[in-house]
Amino acid sequence: MSALQPLEKNLDDLFVKKAPPLPASGKKALVEYLPWINLVLGLLALLVVYGLWNWAHADNGLINYANSLSSAYGGPTVGNRLSFGIWLGLVVLTVEALLYIAAFPATRERKKSGWNLMFYAMLVNLLYGVIIAFTSYGGVGSLIGTVIGSAIGLYLLFQIRSSYGKLPASKK
Repeated sequence: MSALQPLEKNLDDLFVKKAPPLPASGKKALVEYLPWINLVLGLLALLVVYGLWNWAHADNGLINYANSLSSAYGGPTVGNRLSFGIWLGLVVLTVEALLYIAAFPATRERKKSGWNLMFYAMLVNLLYGVIIAFTSYGGVGSLIGTVIGSAIGLYLLFQIRSSYGKLPASKK
């Protein structure tokens, strides 16, 4: 995506040129094991999505049953647990998992396209963290955690960036 090239260049300046470098042995190990880490984490994330989806539906079934009992006796009812935050979380986690799984072959061959997929997954996660901060599931604490986690992930990702091809030419 050429629209993200300026962002990629700015983040490269921040996380590579201005930040302390990772040791060469750390970079080498990260590049070597990252494809397998992507694959395992992507598959685990899909398993988590399936589990969360089942949990949300089971939870919602119990809430519906409690609501029917409460209504029968004239009591108050509660809302549906399958809210925007739950659905957004499931969709984002699925997209991230698929991006990490799709990155496996290209990162194993050290292609720039694999690095790009990991970068897109990081951006999706950061965007999700910002959006969810404004729902009942998030807040300032979750936003701070997302920003810190994303900064660490982007630092590591950009530290190994040179192993996956050249940076896009800067526009002058």
